[in-house]
Amino acid sequence: MNKISLYIKDSIQELQEKVTWPTLDQLQQSTAIVLVATLLITAMVLVMDFSSSQLLKLVYSLFKS
Repeated sequence: MNKISLYIKDSIQELQEKVTWPTLDQLQQSTAIVLVATLLITAMVLVMDFSSSQLLKLVYSLFKS
C-alpha cells in the first residue's frame, strides 16, 4: 500500500512541477489544427470512396450481359 501512495504522490508532484501545460491560446490553436486536418482527411476518404465506387460500377457494367 505504501508503494501505491508514494506513486500517487510522485505523479501529482510531477504533474504540478515538471509538466509544461499549454496556454489557452496554444490549446485552441492545436484543436483547430486537428479539426481542420480531420475534416480534410474525411473529405479525401469520401472522394476516394465515391471514385472507387463509380469505377467499380463502370467495370461491372462492362461485363454485364
